[in-house]
Amino acid sequence: MAMRRWIVAITLSMGLLGPVAILAQTDPQTAQGDLSVTIYNGGVTLVQDIRQINIPVGRSRQEFPDVSAQIQPATVSFAAASTGIVEQNFDYDLLSPNALMGKAVGEMIMLIRMNPATGVETRERAKVLAVNGGVVLQIGERIEILRDDGLPVRVVFDKIPPNLRAKPTLSITLDSKAGGVRPATLSYLTSGLGWVADYVSMFDEKAGTIDVQGWVTLTNNTGTTFSDARTLLVAGSPRGVSNFGPRGNRGTVRRAGTETAAREQLGDYYLYPLAERTTIANAQQKQVSFLNVQRVPAKKAYEYSVGWLTSMSEPASAASVIRFSSSAQGGLGDALPAGTVRFYQRDARGDPQFIGESAIGHTPMGSELGLATGNAFDVKVQAVVEKRERLSPSRWRTSMKYTVTNAKDEPVTVDITQDGLDWYFTDTRIVAESQPSKRRDSNGTRWEVMVPANGETIVTATFETRF
Repeated sequence: MAMRRWIVAITLSMGLLGPVAILAQTDPQTAQGDLSVTIYNGGVTLVQDIRQINIPVGRSRQEFPDVSAQIQPATVSFAAASTGIVEQNFDYDLLSPNALMGKAVGEMIMLIRMNPATGVETRERAKVLAVNGGVVLQIGERIEILRDDGLPVRVVFDKIPPNLRAKPTLSITLDSKAGGVRPATLSYLTSGLGWVADYVSMFDEKAGTIDVQGWVTLTNNTGTTFSDARTLLVAGSPRGVSNFGPRGNRGTVRRAGTETAAREQLGDYYLYPLAERTTIANAQQKQVSFLNVQRVPAKKAYEYSVGWLTSMSEPASAASVIRFSSSAQGGLGDALPAGTVRFYQRDARGDPQFIGESAIGHTPMGSELGLATGNAFDVKVQAVVEKRERLSPSRWRTSMKYTVTNAKDEPVTVDITQDGLDWYFTDTRIVAESQPSKRRDSNGTRWEVMVPANGETIVTATFETRF
């Protein structure tokens, strides 16, 4: 069969080649069959593609275009009745103007130039000598550089190099005991597909509730479109799959849940299947809803953590935190895949305004969460060392004062946490305090400080540290 001549119209630019139009028609239909994709959070996807293949008896070479350009060849699995694999190759050197010119080194091409004044075309045969930052040609006895001189030039190639592909293609050499059309299952892992969860939360401070819409955000950078695919999302990262999604901020989950969500599980992972088949186009971001709940109890709180028994040079803003639950009773009622929670609140005109965001990790149902939305404008905390004395070579006493101010026209409660109580090989304990604290863990203790409207509250504590 004669090779179709491809004509490439080239407008030169300062780069290797300028904008290019390939004047050959391509088949818009995909070669994919019954397609299923299982996408993990870590950017790895299992693709299962069942195609109807005419396999002859004996050895034959079968080509599978429309596979992912980021396929992991070592993970390819092929299954068809009475058929075994002899060899497989993945051809990912894709057809492009630059690749076409690069593969033409040592070959003859046709240059077609047009005189813009007369419209007359001239044709010359040229040999491509090199493509290193520019195209070097031999035309008869002269050496010429294909350069940007403002004149329209077309380059005509006699053939397409055999190792250039219009699409990423997997080729498999088969040995079959029977001939005929039958289903063949191609399975492989690929990178380039991923998903995270995004949550849109409308906070009603007066009502003490939030409305939460959960979205699955899919991204496809594989170089291939997956058409009409059954899509299954896995919340979790099996060993060997790096999780590049949000891992959550320290202190986001205040208490891990102990409730089992009403979702299908695969081992230790939750599954989030899309309700209908979908096409995941290359270089596309797609969003699908998976959670929609209204009027979930929530409240705003203020928190501040003091790193160690040290003085602050100036007051600092307390964190503004929204607390809620993912439990079935009085909460979101679902397991929450890792993602970003964005909070909105209506202003005095009733318009929703963005007030902050926070990342969460994979969160089981029944968890208590506290997500920081930002730093409070009117609520400040300042910790000061009032006195530090050495009681013995291995014992110190530190007197701390915590001043909490509130410029709001309503009272607030601020959780003040003193961290660093087991700093290195020390043992630090409270020996006196102006109001009772609650030990959070070996490293920190917490006071719930009530601060009046347009006022301040002072908390004092004395610590003894033993080395």
